[in-house]
Amino acid sequence: MAEAKHTTSLSAPPVAAERPMRSDARRNRELILGAARELFATQRSDVQVDDIARLAGVGVGTVYRHFPYKEALMGELVRERFIDFNERLQLAIDGDEHPFEALAASMRDNAASVAEDAATRYAFMSGGERVFEYASSEAARFLELSRTLVERAQADGTLRADFAAEHIPMLMCAVCATIDVNKPGWDWRTMLDMLVAGMRAAPVTSPPAPRRSVKAIRPPDRRR
Repeated sequence: MAEAKHTTSLSAPPVAAERPMRSDARRNRELILGAARELFATQRSDVQVDDIARLAGVGVGTVYRHFPYKEALMGELVRERFIDFNERLQLAIDGDEHPFEALAASMRDNAASVAEDAATRYAFMSGGERVFEYASSEAARFLELSRTLVERAQADGTLRADFAAEHIPMLMCAVCATIDVNKPGWDWRTMLDMLVAGMRAAPVTSPPAPRRSVKAIRPPDRRR
């Protein structure tokens, strides 16, 4: 989904190999992420690093040692969700389901996982460039796997030829926006079904049979 309206770089900058984290550091990291998920799900833009540290039971400095800025915390939520997306996409690639249905099923499953995760949904929709830079490697992998499914469905003739893997994040962001709307009749599943239906290739129809020429009927000659 990182591609939607974010002009992100899809190649992560090279990073030095990280040393294994100590058990207490791992525990603190999980506490911080758990607190961030809870707060971003409910308070959203009002969340401050101090709030996350307080709920996690750690010092503010501990939060900054793991995540140097708030968008990095949001980016980690997005990165973990992309890992989840990519596992589903890989299963779809390795399975034997019809190409179009495999693509559609992966989109539905990924959307359902976001529907259950308000914090990551907020990060996807509101995080901005720095959030997606943090998750750039996983976002690039998402497009790579999606492209495999798209190409298979197009080769099969069931996916419209002008559809690209890069369209998927845009569609999924539209679905995410629908998830948060609490109005009668607004259901993200219905919207996604309509989007998926629009992805199908138009059925091939036989050309119409040529029309037989009909000779003009002359009126009878009444001069006799």
